[in-house]
Amino acid sequence: MIFSEKWLREWVNPAIDTQTLAEQISMAGLEVDGLEPVAGEFSGVLVGHVVECGQHPDADKLRVTKIDVGADELLDIVCGAPNCRQGLKVAVACVGAVLPGNFKIKKAKLRGQPSFGMLCSFSELGISDEHDGILELPADAPIGADLRDYLDLNDTAIEIDLTPNRADCLGLRGVAREVGVLNKLAVNAPEISAVPASITDTQPVVLEAPEACPRYVSRIIKNVDLSISSPLWLTEKLRRSGIRSIDPVVDVTNYVLLELGHPMHAFDANSIAGDIHVRLAKPEEKLVLLDENEVTIQPNTLVIADTEKPLALAGIFGGLASGVTSSTTDIVLESAFFARDAILGKARQYGLHTDASHRYERGVDPSLQETAMERATALLTDIVGGEVGPILVTENQEFVPQPKNVTLRKARLEKVIGIEFAADVVTEILERLGFSLSYTNESWSVSIPTYRFDISIEEDLIEEVARVYGYNEIPNAAPFASLAMLPSSESTLDLGTLKQVLLQQGYDEAITYSFVDPKKQSALFTEIEAFVLPHPIASDMSAMRVSLLTGLIDTVSYNQKRKQPRVRIFETGLTFLPDSASANGVAQIPVISGVVCGTEKSESWAGISPVDFFTVKGDVERLISLTGMSAQFTFQRSSAAFLHPGQGADICFNGEIVGFVGALHPQFKKLFGLQANVFVFELAQSVLLERVLPRAKIISKYPTNRRDIAVVVKDEVSYADIITTVNKVGVNQLVDLTLFDIYTGEGIAEGEKSLAMALTFSDPEKTLEEAEIQACVDKVISGLQDTLDATLRD
Repeated sequence: MIFSEKWLREWVNPAIDTQTLAEQISMAGLEVDGLEPVAGEFSGVLVGHVVECGQHPDADKLRVTKIDVGADELLDIVCGAPNCRQGLKVAVACVGAVLPGNFKIKKAKLRGQPSFGMLCSFSELGISDEHDGILELPADAPIGADLRDYLDLNDTAIEIDLTPNRADCLGLRGVAREVGVLNKLAVNAPEISAVPASITDTQPVVLEAPEACPRYVSRIIKNVDLSISSPLWLTEKLRRSGIRSIDPVVDVTNYVLLELGHPMHAFDANSIAGDIHVRLAKPEEKLVLLDENEVTIQPNTLVIADTEKPLALAGIFGGLASGVTSSTTDIVLESAFFARDAILGKARQYGLHTDASHRYERGVDPSLQETAMERATALLTDIVGGEVGPILVTENQEFVPQPKNVTLRKARLEKVIGIEFAADVVTEILERLGFSLSYTNESWSVSIPTYRFDISIEEDLIEEVARVYGYNEIPNAAPFASLAMLPSSESTLDLGTLKQVLLQQGYDEAITYSFVDPKKQSALFTEIEAFVLPHPIASDMSAMRVSLLTGLIDTVSYNQKRKQPRVRIFETGLTFLPDSASANGVAQIPVISGVVCGTEKSESWAGISPVDFFTVKGDVERLISLTGMSAQFTFQRSSAAFLHPGQGADICFNGEIVGFVGALHPQFKKLFGLQANVFVFELAQSVLLERVLPRAKIISKYPTNRRDIAVVVKDEVSYADIITTVNKVGVNQLVDLTLFDIYTGEGIAEGEKSLAMALTFSDPEKTLEEAEIQACVDKVISGLQDTLDATLRD
């Protein structure tokens, strides 16, 4: 919002300079974005009267004038402005005057005619960008007066940037109220008296959407004369607020908008057929706006209409057919309260943003409509005359917002701000803000005025007290806190520890989007139906991820296309799976995933070896080893379609699948644009973040004993099955079991294989006898025979 400093000081005039005033307003939460002079720096410009104006003898576009500036003689001045004419009051830069840009006026000759000065336009004086002609002053402007003094141009335009909650300051009244509160001064608001009706005509109104428009105030004014121009004081205040003068009706409604912060609109009464209806738009309704653009009105848009057609987009923009023109004689003034939700976002549907929609979207005072109507009526009739009808208030009280009551506790106030307050200091601040209140039992019961619709909870009142008291008045105090041990458990692993292990293995951490290409994801995970975003930022980012792999594989592809043959990346994050038992039907599961391609190590003189299944499996096992529960994790052949057959394994914890590891199926190379084989893994974080604390054991001082055995088992029996079986057998003296050979061929039946293993035995209390060792070996073999139908190879 932009306003004139002098206009503000008409309301409240603190004894501080412009810069201090701006800082004070900013510290109150109304950030000042800029301070600009309302006119350029110039001197020697006087009010003049065009006594004569004739055609230049040698130039069609120039005129020779005689100007009275109150001196003993008339000034001969040559002027090229098309609006120069006899009898006009103008701005005259006499010889010796200095215009903006240090442009000095000297005596000159134009096409042979002497010129002792210059008739100035707005742009030449740095007042505005208008340069269509010279500045036209009112007929009663005093001849010879200094123009700066006459127009009161020693003024500053203040621009403030308001947060959406402070819509009460989108009018000069609200800003003046704030300045008055900060400086403990009374606000000299203009007296707004009721304008008595001289006719009985009214414009009936029907509220068909009372929840969106619960109050509509209207008034008819007949026989107005719109050939009269707006007075200089009015156009100047509008100009200094960044608004161009159009005609008295528009100027007055804009003036009320700036002064009170309440939008208004005027209709040509003769363009309205029947009653006014405030309703939602009908399907396919069209309206030509005041800017002559036609829009198709959406059904969710509130419109002002008559019995035949829409007249305006409510709270946004008027229609051309019902707009006031120079030939209008009768008008209907509108001052309505529209609910914020009814206007919010509607202007953007039509590519619009108006001063009215800017205010209605943030909220207006629901009690201000009649005051705004009286103010506009008085101003307008003083300018263009007319016969005034009575004010017609149409409302549905059920939907009109009512004043709220909020309780402020003294203890809570002091705890949040951090200092103690005397009760009378807080009371005085709240009363200066215009709140009605009572103080009992160490708390204030505060009645909030309707113009402060941003205040609804106790914290809002605490903020008000803090900013009015002054942030700079609150002493700086270091916070006090007692030290305490964090409530952490040794049995819980930190996610950073898992990341550190992968970083040590040469991985880099990646962060990808939670939404992915649905085509790629559905190709990988055919059995899972992902959630699709209703309003995605792009078509290839429209599905919530069910695994981190889609984004990571895309990242690998991106790097391969940029000549990065060796890529090792991982990511931790959430996956989103449909689950009716979870909140909102979504199971959000944290996982850790990785993708690897290229060589196991960087290229060097020692040679390179490509990454394979066991490389990635080893990385996963390093993560698992942190839990201290490696024995409870098993790997079994995976049937997942996205993994290469024979090179994929499901990771199980206590028999439940918690992840997978393996080579990506070659069929997906083209889909992702991959240039080499890719290996992947993914594991639920929940099984990795809990660990078994290590327990100290006696280290045996006695020698170990190794015995090698070879057993024949069926092909489908895995080494993991061997380990599980041996662990169940429970040979205490067995301290290590190592597979060192797998054999198939001559001497081994088809469908079977031979597994050669080394068994290491030790006892912490004694040296094992040969008989004890053999008994342990026999117990292991017996267990394998009973469970896996294994036989000892001859």
